Amino acid sequence: MARFLFTDFPLGNPCGKPWDKKMQRSIIDMALELLQFARHPQTTVQAPFIWSEDETWRKVFMHVSEEQREAYKKAGEARRAEQGKMKEKLKKKD
Repeated sequence: MARFLFTDFPLGNPCGKPWDKKMQRSIIDMALELLQFARHPQTTVQAPFIWSEDETWRKVFMHVSEEQREAYKKAGEARRAEQGKMKEKLKKKD
């Protein structure tokens, strides 16, 4: 039986704001309560919390500027090159 507790938070923060133990505990408690007491398939409950009164976080969340894009591209290329070296080392050991 599917149950879903919806939190309208930025990706990666399903249980609330970092270091906000009270919010996190409340969300976990709501989820466990839903798991225990939901009696119908596809039960969905929306948590009553908001990320911020100021909704501008939605516009900037995971935004990548042009200068960041180039830095991320270089970092990704370096990571892939390092992974390629590690794969080659593993192949030689086999």
